[in-house]
Amino acid sequence: MASPDRATLYSLVGRQLKLDSLDQTQPFLDEIAQVDGLDEVRFGGNTLGVDACEGVARALEKKHSLRVADFSDIFTGRLISEIPQSLRFLCTSLLSLPNLTSLDLSDNAFGGRSAEPMLEFIGNAPALEVLKLNNNGMGPAGGAMIAGALLENAKKAEREGRKSNLRVLVCGRNRLENGSSQAFSDAFAALGTLREVRMPQNGIRMEGIELLAQGLQKNPDLEWLDLQDNTATEKGSRAIAKSLPSWPKLRVLNLSDCLLRPRGGLSIFRTLSTGSNPHLSSLKLQSNELDARAVTELARAIAAHGQELAELELNGNYGDDGTEEQFEKVREALDKWGNGDALDELDELEEPEEDEDEDEDDDEEAEEEAGESDAEKEGAPHKESADEKKESDDLAGLMDKVHIA
Repeated sequence: MASPDRATLYSLVGRQLKLDSLDQTQPFLDEIAQVDGLDEVRFGGNTLGVDACEGVARALEKKHSLRVADFSDIFTGRLISEIPQSLRFLCTSLLSLPNLTSLDLSDNAFGGRSAEPMLEFIGNAPALEVLKLNNNGMGPAGGAMIAGALLENAKKAEREGRKSNLRVLVCGRNRLENGSSQAFSDAFAALGTLREVRMPQNGIRMEGIELLAQGLQKNPDLEWLDLQDNTATEKGSRAIAKSLPSWPKLRVLNLSDCLLRPRGGLSIFRTLSTGSNPHLSSLKLQSNELDARAVTELARAIAAHGQELAELELNGNYGDDGTEEQFEKVREALDKWGNGDALDELDELEEPEEDEDEDEDDDEEAEEEAGESDAEKEGAPHKESADEKKESDDLAGLMDKVHIA
């Protein structure tokens, strides 16, 4: 039996199987059929063709007890033309499972063109609590389609006189950029039930961060927010700072590599100093160009309200060897609460540039001007390449065909 951990789990994780035909897949389908009360399936680390996915779909649609479906990393080596039909088989079968709460399709490089087969499931799955779409290469258009389906999920719940069950969204490493931020913001605001949102490494800039923060304000139970390796600067940081009081249950905040800069950091830390998030246990702020002023303000916030802070990452900010006054104040603040070992190693600090304030002012002004220039360019005609036009047409066609009940 392929599931040694517990009787209701069926797992083929890491078997490196290459399943193309139904005949190749049938022995595993027979095993699935024999599992009474099947609760969870895991197929990651194998590669499944269209016929194999159809077989799996048919086997699973009879398993109404299924709660967790993990299809991460199942399309390695598959043609992009195969993946949409494979996804359609799987997602259609999952719609027949009333108790399915978690779906993981991470680490499948299917791109924006393969987003459409997932939309009906995401928009209609009544019990869905956890959706993981990490490292799928969806791009802004594919991301906007997913966000649109999340919005439909919220609207469907409202029509039925209930709240959406969605609690967790993982959507990192997808090249979402600013182009999908408004759609996600609208979805977040409509859902209002999110507790964990992870969107690292998406190339989202300050305007997009601002939109995401605004949408997430409507989710008062948010406990985990990960925006690592996007670009907040002062504008995005102020939006996050403004939103922090809306998340009194926040436990984990990851803003490493977000280019907060001193003024952005100050705005966030001043809000934390008010006691807006007393349950914060993990705060990640690496490589944000934070200076002594900002870190000192962070120390004040920790001293006042950091009683639960057990993990703090500040490496990669401005300093010399970590013995500077601002870092000592941070250590003292952590020691006050018995968490002296919470601070990470400060072994990769950066030398602050001269005339730092003037540089920051110039950079912020340049960013605003660049944003205005980009907006002007968006309003001007753009000559698309043949490949760009084909992808745009394909995605537009998919959006036209999508209907969510």
